[in-house]
Amino acid sequence: MASTVIGAGITIEGEVTSDEDVVVQGTVRGKLVAKDAVSIEHGGAVEADISGGPVAVAGTVTGNINSTDRVDLQNGAKVIGNVKATRITIADGAQFKGNVDMDV
Repeated sequence: MASTVIGAGITIEGEVTSDEDVVVQGTVRGKLVAKDAVSIEHGGAVEADISGGPVAVAGTVTGNINSTDRVDLQNGAKVIGNVKATRITIADGAQFKGNVDMDV
């Protein structure tokens, strides 16, 4: 499936809803909802709540993350907010401040 890419230098304010993967290289403020994977790349920033399938963060997220699968905080990631997912990984070098809910 194709990806929706929010490129570096682009800022979107409001609600982003996608039926496909979303890759954030720029900035999203508001709300981000994807049926499939969400990837916040190095240099990408999300100031919003995120809902989606698997979520990978290498950039910055200020907001809550709700995943139907897993959340991966990669080296260099910075997340301030709560995470709800079935699985979570936090790599060495990632920063996280919030609560984790792994509803099993």
